[in-house]
Amino acid sequence: MNSSITGIATASLALLLNYSANPAFALPQKINHPITVAKSQPLTNTLIVPGERVGPITRTTTKQDLVKLFGISHLVDKTISGAEGIGSFAATQVNLNQGRSLLVVWSDNTRTKPLDVRNLGSAWKTREGIGVGTPLSELRKQLGDFKLYGLEWDYGGTILLDSSKLSRYQGKLILRVNAAPNAYEKFPNDYQAVLGDGTFSSSDRHWKPLGIRLAEIIVVLNPSE
Repeated sequence: MNSSITGIATASLALLLNYSANPAFALPQKINHPITVAKSQPLTNTLIVPGERVGPITRTTTKQDLVKLFGISHLVDKTISGAEGIGSFAATQVNLNQGRSLLVVWSDNTRTKPLDVRNLGSAWKTREGIGVGTPLSELRKQLGDFKLYGLEWDYGGTILLDSSKLSRYQGKLILRVNAAPNAYEKFPNDYQAVLGDGTFSSSDRHWKPLGIRLAEIIVVLNPSE
């Protein structure tokens, strides 16, 4: 397995409410006990900074921080499988509206150190304006003529950033493209020409009719050693 695949594979609460009871001899009366609950703030920062942050989520964010940021009702803990089905990882789904949802994958089961952030909605963008749904033509404007893996395998459609103008993001950002849902039926010859674990140039003519768009972004925050 070459260094590009290795890099990709690597990269591949209840609130406690305290109160004092009223004395037993207190006169009957309606008493409202104010409970202060931290409310999540509207998410306005949807900037991706590879290797550093995804909006307010940084390299030191914990599960408890996510509760403070987004509210516990928006969080769902789960376990996901690693690349090629190897290993499993604790993760927390953050369900937000307007294309802002994401999944935080943790370095271990303590959920105190984020490994990466993935399953990003379309609202998340890099400084270059790259986000889920960005078409191949726009990717080539930002990255130049780059190389990528063929479709339909574990690393299918992964862009080799070290071959692009954004090589500084290598090891910090994983970008994967995919074809339009009906691409195989409409253009079977072109589709089959870019299948498998080989590498292809982004200028290969067979990509053009397939409706290639960015389908997945993974932001690596704390690479596993």
